[in-house]
Amino acid sequence: MIVRKVAVIGAGTMGRGIAHVCALGGFQVNMQDVSSEYLEKSLKIIEDNMQKGVERGKVKPEDKEAALARISCFTDLKEAAQDVDLVIEAVPEDMKLKQDVFAKLDEYCPTHTILATNTSSMSITEIAAATKRPEKVIGLHFFNPVHIMKLVEIICGLETSEETYAISAEACKQMGKETVKINEFPGFVTTRINALIGNEAFLMLQEGLGTPEDIDKALKLGLNHPMGPFEMVDLVGLDTRLKILEYLHKTLGEKYRPAPLLVKYVQAGRLGRKVGKGVYDYTGK
Repeated sequence: MIVRKVAVIGAGTMGRGIAHVCALGGFQVNMQDVSSEYLEKSLKIIEDNMQKGVERGKVKPEDKEAALARISCFTDLKEAAQDVDLVIEAVPEDMKLKQDVFAKLDEYCPTHTILATNTSSMSITEIAAATKRPEKVIGLHFFNPVHIMKLVEIICGLETSEETYAISAEACKQMGKETVKINEFPGFVTTRINALIGNEAFLMLQEGLGTPEDIDKALKLGLNHPMGPFEMVDLVGLDTRLKILEYLHKTLGEKYRPAPLLVKYVQAGRLGRKVGKGVYDYTGK
């Protein structure tokens, strides 16, 4: 099977980034979200990011216009899922929500359609159990910002077929991505490592070891990280990181117990850049 049309479910930070690279990769894209206002906002962000690519010489103006023309927006899940070859789900990290979405996609999509999740930590096998096509369910873990980060972790569940993997890998290649093949285990590769680093940074901050600025600077200049752990968590979202840690704590044990200070920040509504304040304050920027 050749993938020609992709549905992206969820038009948040990750969903709109995935729609961006799918459209530039030449795929017809159905971007779905429950809010038409949110879809309009996300489409504008995609256009702005593509324009930045044009200004930097990374994207040809005609390619930008063609890519934008390939994106259609839908609020109705059934309408968005019809006649597509690949679905990439990018809804919040909640297992029940993902299973509910996949059960509906299984009903709405053609029988040949591959159902992929962008989860950064959750079980592909458990998500696939909500469908009657577990052999066609796979994990495609993109990284933020999607249009810049090169990697996609491809995660195979217990019953994911080799054909599903091969088709998914080829689709990612067409989007301009490098891939790694991962056998399912909670947190995969990058999330397990990153969750530990980010959580340890919060423990250090809690202990008064240093300021967020100095801890970030130490990892960037001392360990050659492109972003500090607090810059990273503000970009990802503190609520998202907390949900991931809670899941890893439940599945992998005590070393992933969320730092109390991270919990406190989330309880205070300091969720990162998306609300203007996380570890750092962005309201004046």
